[in-house]
Amino acid sequence: MASPTPIPRPPHVPILGNIRNVDQKNPWWSLKKLAEEHGDIFHIKVIFKAPVVFVASVALADELCDEKRFRKYVGGPIEEIRYAVHDALFTAFHHEEENWGKAHRIIAPKLSPQSVAERFDDMVSTTNELLAKWRDLGPGAEVSAVGELNRLNLEATTLALFGNKLNCLSGPEHPMLGGMEDSTSEAVLRPNRLPLMNPLKHQAKFTASTNVMRTYATQMVDHRNANPTDRKDLLSAMMSASDPETGKKLEDSQVIDEIISMPIGSSTAPCMIATAIYYLIKNPEVVVKAREELDAVVGDDELAYSHLAQLRYVEGVVRESLRLSFAAPGFNIEPVPDAEKKPVLLAGGKYQVPHDQKMVVVLAGVNRDPQVFEDPLAFKPERMVGERYEELPIGARRYYGNGKRECVGKHYAWLWNMVVMAKLIKEVDFSMANPAYELTMDGWFNVRPIDFHVKVRPRENSKNWTL
Repeated sequence: MASPTPIPRPPHVPILGNIRNVDQKNPWWSLKKLAEEHGDIFHIKVIFKAPVVFVASVALADELCDEKRFRKYVGGPIEEIRYAVHDALFTAFHHEEENWGKAHRIIAPKLSPQSVAERFDDMVSTTNELLAKWRDLGPGAEVSAVGELNRLNLEATTLALFGNKLNCLSGPEHPMLGGMEDSTSEAVLRPNRLPLMNPLKHQAKFTASTNVMRTYATQMVDHRNANPTDRKDLLSAMMSASDPETGKKLEDSQVIDEIISMPIGSSTAPCMIATAIYYLIKNPEVVVKAREELDAVVGDDELAYSHLAQLRYVEGVVRESLRLSFAAPGFNIEPVPDAEKKPVLLAGGKYQVPHDQKMVVVLAGVNRDPQVFEDPLAFKPERMVGERYEELPIGARRYYGNGKRECVGKHYAWLWNMVVMAKLIKEVDFSMANPAYELTMDGWFNVRPIDFHVKVRPRENSKNWTL
């Protein structure tokens, strides 16, 4: 058998290693560029840190999604954000399986497709509020796509999951938005600093932003206690439901942790929609085709849940936007522990990694793999419709992570994406505030367009009252 091929490593400097290859203030965009340069796999190492392997092809991502061989790795930024949310669903270590299992069995049923469908009206009503706000600004008003959609996402998530109306679409930015930005950015930056720098220079920011988020969560609990309701939403389950397996309930501190986790997790959705708006402006023929479908299915009526199953092309727009936006930019993987600690082979033995190698699936590379997607940089929703989508390899469809530890809110995110995408395409004409704008992105736990402003006006000849 031939010896394994060495995993490529970008050029590096002595001692410091690859510290110059990754922009610490925009790491995911740097990893996107490295994936474009080095192909399906590469590794980097910086001073004081173990090497990390990055995977950027569908074939290798497909392989790493085999749960018999690999599992989620809780480390790096995900480990750092435990300062704010402890052993929440997306941050629990594997040895915390008991607490994770209890929380998952309580929370997951309230985020099933059937349960999130009950929150459809909340999603529509909050989206209509944003459209009404834009209407009042006047035709051609300029707005920040990411800023407006972040507000909408927090408003919708807080109402749909916790039954609380923030009214945060206008006025000063809600503190939770800044708290999430500061906490997630700090979680990404902390692992790459010299160890003493975090407690000496940066802890105050992390503590302050954590307090902001925990205050938001506490307000959700206090509001529910002060306003009892028969509403069987996620917050109700968190506060009062018992685990069907153990009979135990979530501790009060766990409820706070999981409340915080929900808007952090859902924050990728507005980033995806903002990126979709860019591609829709650049590809007006897609808007025409999507509107033909929406006009035929919805007509002049309000969007209803029963319409969604008929919006196959709009589904394709959402999936293609998920592919090209890589709004949730990647997920961490490690080999399932092996008592013999044997090296792990990849790609049929072409590559070899240590038994405990930490790996990251870089979706900016996977989602644009030319071996799977013809003309991978083009925005072509038709390739993501029906059987063409279902026939894609598993590794090409992992926008929400993989397996047992994939995003618990993926059904909620999908429904919100469909509602907002359908409403915006049907009712709003978008144009670039700066016609020369070229898409650049950054982010921490999500990736979003930078300085992307658009002009909004009601769709010409629209009969819908919201605009």
